[in-house]
Amino acid sequence: MAQLNGVMMQYFHWYIPADGSLWNEFAERVQGLAEVGVTSVWLPPAYKGTAGGYDVGYGVYDLYDLGEFDQKGSVRTKYGTKDEYIAAIQAAKAAGVRVYADIVLNHKLGADGMEEVEATPYNPADRNQAIGDMHLIKVWTHFTFPGRQGKYSDMEWHWWHFDAVDYNVYNEGENAIYLFKDKKFDDQVDLEKGAFDYLMGCDLDMEHPEVRDALNRWGEWFVDTTNVDGFRFDAVKHVKASFFPEWLNHCRQHARRNLFAVGEYWSYDVEALHHFIEVTGGDVLLFDAPLHYNFRVASTQGNDYDMRQIFDNTLVQHQPALAVTLVDNHDSQPLQALESVVEGWFKPLAYALILLRREGYPCIFYADYYGAHYKDKGRDGNEYEIWLDSHQWLIDKFLYARQTYAYGDQYDYFDHANTIGWTRLGDEDHPGGMAVVLSNGDEGTKWMEVGQPNRTYIDITEHVSESITTNDEGWADFRCKAGSVSVWVPQP
Repeated sequence: MAQLNGVMMQYFHWYIPADGSLWNEFAERVQGLAEVGVTSVWLPPAYKGTAGGYDVGYGVYDLYDLGEFDQKGSVRTKYGTKDEYIAAIQAAKAAGVRVYADIVLNHKLGADGMEEVEATPYNPADRNQAIGDMHLIKVWTHFTFPGRQGKYSDMEWHWWHFDAVDYNVYNEGENAIYLFKDKKFDDQVDLEKGAFDYLMGCDLDMEHPEVRDALNRWGEWFVDTTNVDGFRFDAVKHVKASFFPEWLNHCRQHARRNLFAVGEYWSYDVEALHHFIEVTGGDVLLFDAPLHYNFRVASTQGNDYDMRQIFDNTLVQHQPALAVTLVDNHDSQPLQALESVVEGWFKPLAYALILLRREGYPCIFYADYYGAHYKDKGRDGNEYEIWLDSHQWLIDKFLYARQTYAYGDQYDYFDHANTIGWTRLGDEDHPGGMAVVLSNGDEGTKWMEVGQPNRTYIDITEHVSESITTNDEGWADFRCKAGSVSVWVPQP
């Protein structure tokens, strides 16, 4: 599934400039990313959204428009044109980097026409509670894609391809989710709000044979057109879970190769993630949202947080082979809908915890690597200016250590509330061992074994300048500074 010692990178954040340059930027940078140890990238949604050239990609309009047709006010997407997207994937392939496409199969927005349908209004906070009788409503559910004129697919989408919407032209002020006549909310979805099938826009009816067939045919076309290596599934907790392995295996059979998949199930309840994995037979990895939550809490509590608990109730603790570990992403970054910020001082510690350990498939966030600067309104309606620091220098050091020394047995020393550490003993092809020690409080030391007697080690983070030499049994007191991390590798 995940690549041995592989590292993923999320190559975008929410506030990337809407100038159409991202695909070309990535094509220019991917060789350098490969050289520092990035083995796969997750690229943002490549198709046309309802906001055209400004859409981040989650307001799905036309899955077949990868920046090729004049629709929603532009030909290109926020990130560039179809040709630039395909060229960027080819550049990644040439660099030996795998590409995962971000795809949203939950909903559509920006319909081209309205239709009338009978529907029952439901309480948005409790999808088991009807708040009125079935009645006639008018909805934006007819998708004709006039700019594409039937190229690649002549299918038009109608209300019967969806099961619910949240907007009624006849009663614009009503706060309700309208469940269409003879439809039901899917099972095998998250139980938040009763049944969290409905998220936004026109919610696809995954039980409808025409919908399943349309998505299968699109999957075939997309894999053939782009030659991607796999997928990042958006919003999987809002879609019938069993749909994903069925669709994925259809694409795999068509492509005659294995296609990787990771899902975004954004819940801090690890049991919900376990349930999804059980239903999908472990075919789709999941981002470890509970681990992100632990990082966030640790970053806000400072030395009051017990670092021995950093992996408690996480996916990587229970099912490491199915966990994609992360620090932050486009949804959790400041001013976003799921804002849940890991504070900057803790990010080096968090990246050490995902990049330098044996368990999990780590994912680096673009804004943490390159930094970011943007403005947007917060939940209070006020505008804020955000600066996110670049941690590239340190992440590159971690990637070097991961590629060179992070092999073999792992010994954990999680025996102090503020200072924890671990060692990797190396293997025949990667000798030398490595020691990692970090503290969320005062300067600390950790007595640890690296299996290399009388050997000198240096801190490649350069936080500690003095070297350390192991004793006759391969043990030493490895140090780190207050609120910091040190990575000790053999002196050349």
